[in-house]
Amino acid sequence: MATLQMVREREVEETQERSPRSPEADLGMKVEDLWDVQEPQLSPTEKLNACFESIPVSAFPSANSSQVVEIKSDTSLAEAVKILADNKILSAPVVDVDAPEDATWMDRYLGVVEFAGIAVWILHQSEPPSPRSQSSGTALAVAANGLTNAAGLGTLGPEDASATSGNFFEALTSSEFYKSMKVRDISGSFRWAPFLALQKSNSFLTMLLLLSKYKMKSVPVVDPGEGKIDNIITQSAVIHMLAECAGLQWFESWGTKKLSEIGLPSMSLNQIVKVHEEEPVLQAFKLMRKKRIGAIPVVESDGKRAVGNISLRDVQFLLTAPEIYHDYRSITAKNFLTAVRSYLKEHHETSPMVNGMITCTKDHTIKELILKLDSKKVHRIYVVDDAGNLEGVITLRDIISRLVHEPPGYFGDFFDGVLPLPQNSRV
Repeated sequence: MATLQMVREREVEETQERSPRSPEADLGMKVEDLWDVQEPQLSPTEKLNACFESIPVSAFPSANSSQVVEIKSDTSLAEAVKILADNKILSAPVVDVDAPEDATWMDRYLGVVEFAGIAVWILHQSEPPSPRSQSSGTALAVAANGLTNAAGLGTLGPEDASATSGNFFEALTSSEFYKSMKVRDISGSFRWAPFLALQKSNSFLTMLLLLSKYKMKSVPVVDPGEGKIDNIITQSAVIHMLAECAGLQWFESWGTKKLSEIGLPSMSLNQIVKVHEEEPVLQAFKLMRKKRIGAIPVVESDGKRAVGNISLRDVQFLLTAPEIYHDYRSITAKNFLTAVRSYLKEHHETSPMVNGMITCTKDHTIKELILKLDSKKVHRIYVVDDAGNLEGVITLRDIISRLVHEPPGYFGDFFDGVLPLPQNSRV
């Protein structure tokens, strides 16, 4: 407990030393000014809702890059993976190369392609086509099925670990099928169709609700006049903003509460989706797709202690460096963690995967979680007991969802014509 107290004191000192002039801190001051003039009868949550509703989304600081990374629709899947990996981003908007120069933003963009969508596409190649599928006879399906059969890769289970050898990924990434596949060809794997974005006049509250309740990992902000994306706000960017606001009255009134006080973790031990270390690594990605989650812990055989974490972002390593698995008889989740950590260290690259699991205890406050998640640049933190056994998981979305709530009828007809893909889609 003494060590924990020292860590907490150091985090507070680091917070106090931050420059108050950062764009995120300036935004926090706007909330502070609005907080002071709210009606006294409002609850703290109602006050925050009112504050965020009064701030336009255009006030959110732009991404670090002066230019939003975009991917053209005729970009190959291999090139798209490299663009996302090189820029260390999870997703990017897809520009329709056939759109006219004077196209509106709705016609200019096809959607947002994510590592999640690419992972779905890969998993689709590892599954036999449905006999009822109308597309089972297309050249695309025949090529995919031929590649899958050649690799001997079918529906995976723990007993099929030997099938997921490096040969499959080398065969996939070196095939003309993979190299010629265009981003527009996997549009069925996009998260939203048609394109969903905010305009600069939309409120901060709308953006926060989309990132939490409506499970969007990033929200594009468009400039209707220019017909282009002006900014992309991610869950991570919101957490960074909150970290910069530590010390302000409105933040402290909320952030100093312990996890249990605000209902975290919402996911208990028996609800955590996990993969055992000896299962095939593709099983982890399949579970992520089936359960619609962004990451999964790798646990020891007893299922209690976690030894690592695999996220949808990590699918890049299956595609950009399949040769790293040659030393393994099979690509189990354990092998995947070991191989990627060695690869990253060899190439002097920093990654949350190198550091292993990021954990906390139920005694931590929401403020401490935000500071840790922001400093480590990770999207989830695992709650453990004193023995290191898993007790729960907390995601960035969980934290944002505890900051605001959706008023009755708030969105009205906002989603008309812009609906998420149906439940039976591949995402």
